[in-house]
Amino acid sequence: MDAQGRGRADNIDPADQWVLNPNTGEYELRLSPSAAQSPVPGPRRPSSRDGGRTGGGATRQAAGETRPAPAPRGADVPAPRSARRRGGEPETPQGRRASRRPAKKQSAAKKVLLWTGGSMAFVLVAASAAGYLYIKHLNGNITSVSDDGASTGGFSKDEAINILLIGTDKRTGKGNEGYGDSGSVGHADTTILLHVSKDRSNATALSIPRDLIVDIPDCPTQQADGSSKVIPGSPGARFNTSLGQDDRTPSCTMRTVTELTGIKPDDFMVADFNAVKTLTEAVGGVEVCLAKDIDDPDSHLKLSKGTHNISGEKALAFVRTRHSVGFGGDLSRIGLQQQFLSALMRKLKGNDTLTSPTKMVKLAEAGTKALTVDDKLDSIGKLKDLGLELGKLNPKNLTFTTVPVVDNPAEKVKATVVLDGSKAPAVFDAIRNDVSFTGVKKKQKAAKDAQAARLKGSKAPASEVRVRILNGGAEAGSAQAVLNWLQNDAGVTKSENAGNAPAALSRTTLEYAPDQAPQARRLAAVMGLSGSALKPGRSVTNSQGLPAMTLTLGKDFKGAGVSLTVPSKAPEVDKSTADKVKCAS
Repeated sequence: MDAQGRGRADNIDPADQWVLNPNTGEYELRLSPSAAQSPVPGPRRPSSRDGGRTGGGATRQAAGETRPAPAPRGADVPAPRSARRRGGEPETPQGRRASRRPAKKQSAAKKVLLWTGGSMAFVLVAASAAGYLYIKHLNGNITSVSDDGASTGGFSKDEAINILLIGTDKRTGKGNEGYGDSGSVGHADTTILLHVSKDRSNATALSIPRDLIVDIPDCPTQQADGSSKVIPGSPGARFNTSLGQDDRTPSCTMRTVTELTGIKPDDFMVADFNAVKTLTEAVGGVEVCLAKDIDDPDSHLKLSKGTHNISGEKALAFVRTRHSVGFGGDLSRIGLQQQFLSALMRKLKGNDTLTSPTKMVKLAEAGTKALTVDDKLDSIGKLKDLGLELGKLNPKNLTFTTVPVVDNPAEKVKATVVLDGSKAPAVFDAIRNDVSFTGVKKKQKAAKDAQAARLKGSKAPASEVRVRILNGGAEAGSAQAVLNWLQNDAGVTKSENAGNAPAALSRTTLEYAPDQAPQARRLAAVMGLSGSALKPGRSVTNSQGLPAMTLTLGKDFKGAGVSLTVPSKAPEVDKSTADKVKCAS
């Protein structure tokens, strides 16, 4: 049943029966106090979270039991849904509650972070997450496709998050046939790699130019008919052909990004033109600023200099405009889109959208219909979890930047770009190592200081360092390569290859006992390990029966003799942050 017909009584919109609890930041069902209520509002499916109990702590009836008679008028109103989801546990005694520090109230606006275009997928996820209590019935709206093994297996709440946001130029949907190439197979027209720091204090949105020349790798894919197919790679191709061309799926774009940046995305999300139109309409328009008049016949945008509130077709025209801004190319359009995304975030954070259940229903409906996700992110519950992680961010610490590029030197008429070899590697390295592009105050400064202190102190001679080497996610053969380098080039002769680690690690670690700290500092200096890689713990016994440290090569391992020191700050790049108003020129 839809929201218009579900549970309607006395001409009351069911969405208006939900209110925001300022203490929890969640929406709760508040029925009219004058209406007669049953202790149990209706049957509810058992879930793993409540152990099969129904709301309010009532026990589900066995087959054949007689349902209790309705409670008389004036019976207790059922507990708010946030309590029922926890299985109706009893309220905490007043004495315990009084002894606790009062919970810090959290603005509902901070639970949602927003995005558009191809990037509009970000808005969709955030909107869906904030309104998830309303839209479980919208699970069927979400389209998912296989990640074909190209992702990490899905984001984790306790790790940094990398989401690939893709805007396709496929002209599906009402009114979109008249835009540009109506027969497009759906290329990756707008692509953003969103990196959210492990401590959620900052994020970087890295735009990837569609005309960037890259090597697209071979792509094992699952086709729409369920068959499997390996699509041959294309060296020296435009980035946008990593999707759509030759039946490439979003997983091919994901593999191309990994090949380009060395960063393996956790998930992907894809949106079409309708996302921009429907979501801007749902929030009542977005305010944009122009530093000059724009009249672009290609995008159909005609706006005068100054501030405008745009939505629907005009919003889509805005994010598609390129010939009338900057240098008239795709890089100028990327800057315009980043300005639009910042404006959209400010709009949603600054008005009553997130505290209005009716508006949230509209956003959720629009979001789930326009969104395609990978199969690790294919339900409202998973989107909710991701949205809550994203919602911890402060917009002033969300940086928009673009992959550093230069004109393709092989072209006389400049149409494509190539990586700027002097700048791009440092940008990729900063993101890989979770380094912020804004001057944020780290949440765990004390822990950082403690990690740095592990490197300070005396160092044992290299010849006295005993270490066992495990491969915990690096390329095959890495443990032996490091062993050869340590023994032949670094003088660490008391080292041995111990094979594969029991589990893969994202980062290389060195575990040691307290009395082995001088050895650990020496090996850290030899290999370029940061303080965060050193893990005080216990020693192990090597093949000679002597105590040794354990070096586990993680997925960040770059090769024998290559330093693993994490950069202390991000490189200087052209960038903007989501909290700043910027006029397009």
